[in-house]
Amino acid sequence: MKIGDKVRFLSEVGGGRVAGFQGKNIVFVEDEDGFQVPMRITDVVVIGDEDYDTRHVVEIRDKKEKVNTKAEEDGELETEPADKPLTFKAPVEERRGGDKLSAYLAFVPIDLKELTDTRFESYIVNDCNYYLRYVYMTAEGTNWHVRSFGEVEPNTKLFIEEFGRDQLNELERSCIQLLAYKKDKYFLRKPAVDALITIDPVKFYKLHTFSENDFFEQPSLIYTIIENDRQFVKL
Repeated sequence: MKIGDKVRFLSEVGGGRVAGFQGKNIVFVEDEDGFQVPMRITDVVVIGDEDYDTRHVVEIRDKKEKVNTKAEEDGELETEPADKPLTFKAPVEERRGGDKLSAYLAFVPIDLKELTDTRFESYIVNDCNYYLRYVYMTAEGTNWHVRSFGEVEPNTKLFIEEFGRDQLNELERSCIQLLAYKKDKYFLRKPAVDALITIDPVKFYKLHTFSENDFFEQPSLIYTIIENDRQFVKL
């Protein structure tokens, strides 16, 4: 099976032309309206120039149901990986000028009007076209404690945690480590980021330290991890 082949669906009426592939198991079938449908490769068959035969599709479906029914009665039916539900995810959209790494650690007050009593939320902001694998840790004496780790998708922000003022001293010496990469495509390799950020707890008591920004609707306290491929603070 290759791009351009005419195919027919086995489990339903319809078909089209092969427009592309995702991995080894998924084929994108483009119909007459130009709409691409992701299908399991095992659910399509290459055909010639004949029309999609509804009777043929029904016959195959009925035969498959009979086989499965007999297997169930005999206790021999097993779930194949290809029969599991398919979760389709659209490719990540990149933005122009986003191939330079920019990432931030952000603190957002839950209730800015009650600054003396409010709790806060922390986020990792990924402002570039790369996926970022991150580790967020804080110091405890000479040792370090991991607060969060994971992956942030391109041009998104990821919630880390909610905390109160009683935890501010824990955040004073923070470190963010980042690995940047792209999926299913070639990319320019970026150096790993290892940034130490000194957080001043006093700033969380001052209204003017929370400023308007492009990432949140409410004023926030933003610390730069890396910006336009320039890392300002290193461990």
